[in-house]
Amino acid sequence: MALKCGIVGLPNVGKSTLFNCLSNAKAQSANFPFCTIEPNLGTTSVPDPRLEKLEELVNPERVVPTTMEIVDIAGLVKGASKGEGLGNQFLANIRETDAILHVLRCFDDGNIVHVDGSVNPIRDKEIIDIELQLKDFETIDKKIQSLARVIKSGDKDALKENELALRIKTGLEQGKSVRGLGFSQDEMDVIKSFNLITSKPVMYVCNVDEASVKSGNQYVEQVRAAVAAENAEVLVIGAKIEADITELETYDERQMFLEELGLEEPGVNRLIRQAYHLLNLQTYFTAGVKEVRAWTIRKGMTAPQAAGVIHSDFEKGFIRAEVMKYHDYIQYGSESAVKDAGKFKVEGKEYVVEDGDIMHFRFNV
Repeated sequence: MALKCGIVGLPNVGKSTLFNCLSNAKAQSANFPFCTIEPNLGTTSVPDPRLEKLEELVNPERVVPTTMEIVDIAGLVKGASKGEGLGNQFLANIRETDAILHVLRCFDDGNIVHVDGSVNPIRDKEIIDIELQLKDFETIDKKIQSLARVIKSGDKDALKENELALRIKTGLEQGKSVRGLGFSQDEMDVIKSFNLITSKPVMYVCNVDEASVKSGNQYVEQVRAAVAAENAEVLVIGAKIEADITELETYDERQMFLEELGLEEPGVNRLIRQAYHLLNLQTYFTAGVKEVRAWTIRKGMTAPQAAGVIHSDFEKGFIRAEVMKYHDYIQYGSESAVKDAGKFKVEGKEYVVEDGDIMHFRFNV
């Protein structure tokens, strides 16, 4: 399941620095706007300590974590919705992502120029929001015009879509993003086909200095207050510190550095996990001597759907799923011991997979 998170923000807020920390790719990072023109694409592993425990017990030939794609999208500027800068191209890149990581500058540093001359994360947020909302307004207006022709034929689905589209248009006119308009999940499933940027889930990433990395600062508090009504998450991270951590050679060196800062783990680990949560995702495992592997699925998926993530044939020819709970496997230490304890389950097509399930699928094609 290929999932993408797009990193957006104004120029010079720390997007490319953060991207470099999150991925194996090395994006250019410089002290001037439009440093990033083409979107940089990187793949990052989703940190999961459960994999290490399974590796210890199974001793497989290889361990494969689940991954997420991160897209570093060039800095947006005022007028992007009208093509200012490289606006149209950037907005098209955002449209292709599953979720948005909106980086806000929440630190003072006279050596790093701000595109608007001063540090104000709320103003920066609003600039980006307005550009994305303007683009969505243009999109929804075209959608309403196209639906008008279909409605004349009495199409009930078109009537439903039109009702939602009109509510969206009203919300956008009021300066509200689609995700903050209170739609139900069923309504959002319909809206997804409209391909609107502001309907995507968002995480606000407050990029702070070293002194603020543990408990935040006044800028972070301003952001929390400003997004309280949105269906969004806020994460505090020090992109420069994260860059320093990635430069350290050994695990022990990184741990010492984190301890000096009073942190338990790198901020990027928290960011990746929260992005995973933001996208309503969870993990199940397959575990054998050849491979222990984590698989990404959406919450609520049934066993056949989860099997289909491995291969479509697994879903088509699904017979049953053999399931162990992660905590049972760790407690008893092996598959045979789990069976002896009566904790090994055989589940059918209706079974809804839970986070941490260890699964083996039986299928026939």
